[in-house]
Amino acid sequence: MSVLSRSNRKDVHSRRGTQSVSLFFIRIKWFYKNWPSTISCLVFGSLSFYFLSLSVTSLPMGTAYAIWTAIGSAGSVVAGMIFFNEPRKLRSTIWIMCIIAGAVGVKITSGH
Repeated sequence: MSVLSRSNRKDVHSRRGTQSVSLFFIRIKWFYKNWPSTISCLVFGSLSFYFLSLSVTSLPMGTAYAIWTAIGSAGSVVAGMIFFNEPRKLRSTIWIMCIIAGAVGVKITSGH
């Protein structure tokens, strides 16, 4: 049996992308001077909150928020490693996997 139903799985994938993309645009140089970057950050940040509000309709608030923050944290670290040449350390990768495993554990034990 799958941890997430088909509809919830789609929502989780959508949230993962928008929150990470929003944080990606924050990191771009001249964020406040570059209007396309600023607008992109605001749009993707708003979409991220919108998808969080959708997930709260089918998951308990604590579970939805735990998954949302875990996806955002892990996505931001991975984006930093890929796009901004931040250090790629084995320890960082292990801790990111622990964050994701914790979010999956919260979902599994929530009973939804």
